[in-house]
Parts: sequence; structure tokens; C-alpha cells
Amino acid sequence: MTFPERFSNLPPYAFPRLRSLLAGLEPGGVPVDMTIGSPLHPFPHWISEIVAAHAAGFGGYPPNDGTPELQSAIAAWIARRYGVSVEAGTQIMPLNGTREGLFNAALALCPEEKSGKPVILTPNPFYQVYAVAALAVGAEPVYVPATRDTDFMPDFASLSEDVLKRTAIAYICSPSNPQGAVATPEYWADLLALAEKHDFKIFADECYSEIYREAAPMGALTAAKDHDPERVVLFNSLSKRSNLAGLRSGFAASGPENVKRLKALRAYAGAPLPLPLQRVAEMVWADEEHVEANRALYREKLDFSDSLFGDVEGYKPPQAGFFLWLPVEDGEETTKKLWSETGVKVLPGAYLGRDYQGSNPGANYIRVALVAPMNELQPGLTRLKSCVYG
Repeated sequence: MTFPERFSNLPPYAFPRLRSLLAGLEPGGVPVDMTIGSPLHPFPHWISEIVAAHAAGFGGYPPNDGTPELQSAIAAWIARRYGVSVEAGTQIMPLNGTREGLFNAALALCPEEKSGKPVILTPNPFYQVYAVAALAVGAEPVYVPATRDTDFMPDFASLSEDVLKRTAIAYICSPSNPQGAVATPEYWADLLALAEKHDFKIFADECYSEIYREAAPMGALTAAKDHDPERVVLFNSLSKRSNLAGLRSGFAASGPENVKRLKALRAYAGAPLPLPLQRVAEMVWADEEHVEANRALYREKLDFSDSLFGDVEGYKPPQAGFFLWLPVEDGEETTKKLWSETGVKVLPGAYLGRDYQGSNPGANYIRVALVAPMNELQPGLTRLKSCVYG
């Protein structure tokens, strides 16, 4: 199968698809964009000073595997956050944003066959890079519904024996995008047991791990600390934690053999972070004060959302992250109605999912990003509530 054929059945990416849906429709009020999860809270004020102090580093090639200081800063953060000790030089690979890692890890770690054609599992709805990574390596993507009936986490154990024995990788996002669900310790234990039984790796996308209400969500490394370190690959970044999506600083952490293979691919196909930005990342991973301030702002938004939508049938308060996953009759029709009548722009849930057994688990939802300032967010959400729910 050629490269173009592998991708011939991909639907348009969510945001171009949204533009087509709303083409020709005028906003019915002051526009408020609640579609994309691009953080808008302030990032640490001292970052510009660090960039300036190390600006000469733009003149040279950056270290491909990250500076030793950056690797150590990430290892120290993992120890504080997850209570797990990892070797900075052999178990961590700094990334140019986690999208790079989530994609390239499949290239580096998915076998060419596993009891036949390998399978890569992904939640449904999901972050679209998971599916593209599966297609890029010639694996069969299997979309596992994450619905209200399963507490918005994918029920991997419900899959057939044939699928599980061919499974090479399972992507899991906790806290989840778009629903804000969190994997419990029991969920992690069951998933790890399933992975060991059928010998597949878990790719844990935890980019929303630092935006939560009360208790910090359990992470994959914590859950797997008594298991083979090669079983889990953890991905995280500064994009949401520190409102630095443009910095492109993330990391992958796993066992030494997995990281060795990731680094081997990175040497040929990677794009390391410029050295001054690595110096910034070293300091940002080490600081928690700005993270706590950021989390407090999101808690305020989540509390307001609960007070506004708490009486809506089917509303489930998100446990973490900064999205609302609101139940509606039809996601696309609701999105058009909201835009044309109120100027509030949201994303149809179906654009984040795939058809499964004749239905798309996101079809009757809209995703609402809580990233706008409160003075825009409150009236925008109030208009949404009045327009959609009366």
C-alpha cells in the first residue's frame, strides 16, 4: 500500500471541516471562539529574560537529545509529580511538542506484524494524531468508544480476542480530550493487566494532567511503577501546564530500550528544540508557582460552568482539563445555530470521533474550550445555555 492510499480515507481535519460548516453564515452576536484549546492565560513573566540571556544559542545546532539540564529538570518533575524515579539520560527524550512524540513513537515502536497485521487502539473520540500514526506504520486503527456508559474512558477489555492478540499499542488520554475524564487507579490496573496479557505497549497522553479540580490525577508512570518500564510510554508538555503551546516543549518517558529507539529515529527525523528555548524549558519545568495560579483560573471557569449547566440533562462536570463536552441533539446543527444566532463558535463532537458500528460517539455532543478570558467566557457560555437549552 502506498503512502497516499493509507491516508485516502481520512476525513478533513476538524478545524477546516468547521470552517466549511460555517461558511456563508454570519455571527449572530459578538464572536466568541470556544473551538480550539489554545491556552490564553499568561505564561511566566521571566521567560523573555531567559531567551534574551541565551539568544546566542540560536547560532548553533541544538543538542538532539536535549541538554543534560533539561533532561534532569524533567526527571525531577516526574519524581515530584508521579513519585517515580527515572534516569534522566536513558529514560527521557525531550520533544518538540508532544505531537512529535505521539506520532514518532508509533514509527519507532510498532512492530511490522503481530499475529498478523498489527492493531493500534485509540479512544473514540480522540486526538487525531493517534489515527494518523497508526496509518503511517501500516497498522489497523481500532476506535474504541469512550461514552457516558464507560465513564468516558475506552473499554479496551471489551474487544475481541483477535483484536487484542494483534494489538501492538494502545493510546490513552487521561485527563481525556474532549470529555475531561480521569482514569482511576482501578482503570489503570485493569489496562496494565490487559497489556501484559496481550503484550502491547501503552502510550499515555497526559498533556492535561496539571489542570484539575482537587486531587492530581494518577499518571501512567505511577500506576506502572511495579511493572516493566518498557510497558508504558508517557507523554507530557508545557503547552497546557504552563500556557506555552508556542514553546513546543514536551517529553517522552519510558524504559531505556524504548527511549533508545525513539532517540535513534529522532537522530534522522526529529526537530530538536532550539537551545535558548531548551534553557527556558529547564526553568519552567522546575517552577510550580505559575502552574498553581493557572490551575486556580481554570477551577473558577469550571465552577462557573457547573453552576450554569448543572441542570442540563446529561451534563457531566469534567474532572480535569479545560473542555466541556455538552450533550445536544445534533452537534453540527447546534454549532450552526449557535454561530448564526449568538456568535458563539464551538466544535461539533463528531469531528473528533469516527463511526463505530453505525454511529459516531461524538455526534450528539459539542466541545467547548474554556480558554477565553472570564469577561468573554461568562457571557459566551450564558448565550450558549440560553440558545441551546432554553
